[in-house]
Amino acid sequence: MKSLIDIKHTESGNFFLIAGPCAVESEENVFEIACTIKAITDKLEIPFIFKASYRKANRSRLDSFTGIGDEKALNIIKSVKDKLGVPVLTDVHKAEECAIAAQYVDVLQIPAFLCRQTDLLVAAANTGKIVNIKKGQFLSADAMQFAVNKVKESGNDRVWLTERGTTFGYQDLVVDYRAIPVLQQYAPAVLDITHSLQQPNQSSGVTGGKPELIETVAKAGIAVGVDGIFIETHPDPANAKSDGANMLKLDLLEDLLVKLIKIRKAI
Repeated sequence: MKSLIDIKHTESGNFFLIAGPCAVESEENVFEIACTIKAITDKLEIPFIFKASYRKANRSRLDSFTGIGDEKALNIIKSVKDKLGVPVLTDVHKAEECAIAAQYVDVLQIPAFLCRQTDLLVAAANTGKIVNIKKGQFLSADAMQFAVNKVKESGNDRVWLTERGTTFGYQDLVVDYRAIPVLQQYAPAVLDITHSLQQPNQSSGVTGGKPELIETVAKAGIAVGVDGIFIETHPDPANAKSDGANMLKLDLLEDLLVKLIKIRKAI
């Protein structure tokens, strides 16, 4: 992998993969996931960026898991970078978090609900890190050009866009695959497979999901030519502390990636 920003032009010709748990639960859990993914992606020649949120700021219920402590979680994420030699990504939620998180990670991710927040985008841009902006569930693909412009006009052209589904009714999301080539007019495009299968606004206050459709959505994304894919994965999704309802079980990852590589080569 010569350059994160030019990651789609790799010798293997494969898509790149952003993957990891939804949130940092413990050092043991993070390294189990990161080491497993690295072994798989090394074998398959897939560029890999490890992802984990150091804090979950957007939860429906006050008693939902939000993290183990910011500094502790960020240090665990950085240790993945240092020990495994892979780039790392985390979310930021407020402008003042950007400079802090940038000391630990290679990519700052803007959550979908916050993709129009000018002060957040400018602060992320000012770190010089790659800024991965998730498309709001309420926005068209074309509208994301303005989010990209905020980053670029702040002096940073290191930006990606991530499709993660569009709100469909009150409790579902759909992926409009026409959005991928539109997003690619403005920046490399990533498909967030697992979040696209969320079922938000459940009466329990806990987001549901359709993980049985992960392979379907992933295959379609590769077929239309996404530059990268985003998958949250966990050894035991049923007992994950955040977003377990839509995560991929870790031991299913390799088989899925093998299938996706075949589709990538076919196109």
